Amino acid sequence: MVKIREALSYEVEMIREQRVKAYEEHARRIPQGHWDTLKEAILSDTDEDMDVELLVAELNGNIIGSVALFPAKSDAYKGLVDMLEYPEIRMLAVNQGSRGKGVAEALIKECIHRTKVKGLHGIGLHTADFMKSAMHLYERMGFVRMPQFDFEPANDGIIVKSYQLSIK
Repeated sequence: MVKIREALSYEVEMIREQRVKAYEEHARRIPQGHWDTLKEAILSDTDEDMDVELLVAELNGNIIGSVALFPAKSDAYKGLVDMLEYPEIRMLAVNQGSRGKGVAEALIKECIHRTKVKGLHGIGLHTADFMKSAMHLYERMGFVRMPQFDFEPANDGIIVKSYQLSIK
């Protein structure tokens, strides 16, 4: 059974490397400049910012996925989008061999639960068209488009699309 927990400090570098491996499949489908920007973002230390919750999915003692939950009104995208009124899910990654088993959904549900416990009424995320399976998952879970918070990080025509889920 997959266990979702907070990452331990000594796991952070391994988690970042794992993210890169999880996202590398997209490198072939996007311009090199966009991949460089994305890789820089997923390797950055923003997941260590104050109040960011770095969560992992663990199975049989192995970390098979991770996600960072940024607090509301934080600069999750380093000035590329206005500070949002709700927490933001970032850098969701699941190992290739662990996909299709509900790991990403479990990580997202934990982010939603943590947001709800704090009494907040919404949670957001950003993704791009080249991440088709992720977009399908988010939409299936009830996230809706918020195009007013879209941005173009690498000036290459690839729009990073904003989604939000209302929490009741």
